[in-house]
Amino acid sequence: MVGTNLKAETMSLMEKRTAVEAEMNAIIHRLSQPGGPGLSGNLIDAEGFPRSDIDILHVRAERRRLAELRNDHQEISEKINENIQLLHSARLSNVSSCVKDSGNDADSNQNSSLVNADASAFPSNNIQRDSPVSMDVDLIISKPFALIDEITDASPAAEDGLQLGDQIVKFGKVEAGENLLERLASEGRSNLGQAVPVVIMRQGAVINLTVTPRTWQGRGLLGCHFRIL
Repeated sequence: MVGTNLKAETMSLMEKRTAVEAEMNAIIHRLSQPGGPGLSGNLIDAEGFPRSDIDILHVRAERRRLAELRNDHQEISEKINENIQLLHSARLSNVSSCVKDSGNDADSNQNSSLVNADASAFPSNNIQRDSPVSMDVDLIISKPFALIDEITDASPAAEDGLQLGDQIVKFGKVEAGENLLERLASEGRSNLGQAVPVVIMRQGAVINLTVTPRTWQGRGLLGCHFRIL
């Protein structure tokens, strides 16, 4: 019963996170329009006066709301990860108990079936699920190390399929560890113009993509910002 309730709570959190990401994307899109103020652009003109081409109060409200949503997104993601770890701990404990209890009574074929059935419940990172929100959340086994908290329209990251809120499990050769920002930057520079395999977690689903770091009209080689988790 506890596991069922925890799973239901996690599914609800995933749906809530999806709604938060949609609102964040909408705000970012509005602020990043051509000639717009951007996510952190200056609101005064070259002479030091408030810009007359934008609604400054509205822009400030949008930026403030975006900051609130980012905090909400982080809290929800942390709770989801906490629930997933609890679900996995419960699953592994149950499997271990089943194997131990059935060891003396079941024949080798039955034991083999039990092990194979459990192994099939833990997919590799190469599996992409089509309905992430409806997935069985205790199948997630990878731990992300970074979150995309900013992404620019028409940037290499956006064009190659990355989205705001994606959690990075693996970027090229970079996995969880130390000096992650430096390693991510180095991986991007060393693969300029080359496709880099990326494993992400999106709404609880593990997805494989390829991203090509390249020069474009904006900043950096990807046009997104990684926040280390």
